Amino acid sequence: MIVYHGATIAILRPLVNVGRKHLDFGEGFYVTDLPEQAISWAQRPINAGKEHVLNTYEFDIEGAVSEVYRYKHFIAYDSEWLEFVVANRRGEQLWKDYDIVEGGIANDRVFNTIELYAAGLTPMEDALKKLRYEKPNNQICLLRQPLVDKYLHSIDAKQIEP
Repeated sequence: MIVYHGATIAILRPLVNVGRKHLDFGEGFYVTDLPEQAISWAQRPINAGKEHVLNTYEFDIEGAVSEVYRYKHFIAYDSEWLEFVVANRRGEQLWKDYDIVEGGIANDRVFNTIELYAAGLTPMEDALKKLRYEKPNNQICLLRQPLVDKYLHSIDAKQIEP
């Protein structure tokens, strides 16, 4: 499968342990099969004034999963996804049970619902009703360096025009 990572530099050899802590799916290297999603990652406001790069990779997910790497795939914004994301953002590290986690992204609209739920201001049922109408984007978090080294191969890195 072809996947993408948006950044401010070309990343030919991705590392799983250099990202921010307490993200949706853990401390890994994030890719997506949606090039427009990766471009939006590169163009986040924190990257203003910097070069924006679309890194393209080939990811052998079938090979990785068949080699007993632990794969968690969320197919919808549901209660399981919500609890997983909230727990990881709180630092509970549920992601440590997996090697690959794939599912929806907590974009700005989704993020607000998550924050209200995490703060106890919105019941889960209400949060899920709001999330049901969001079309999930897709992110894949690769959590183990040997997996990245063996199954993720750089194809290209192109500068994104503003």
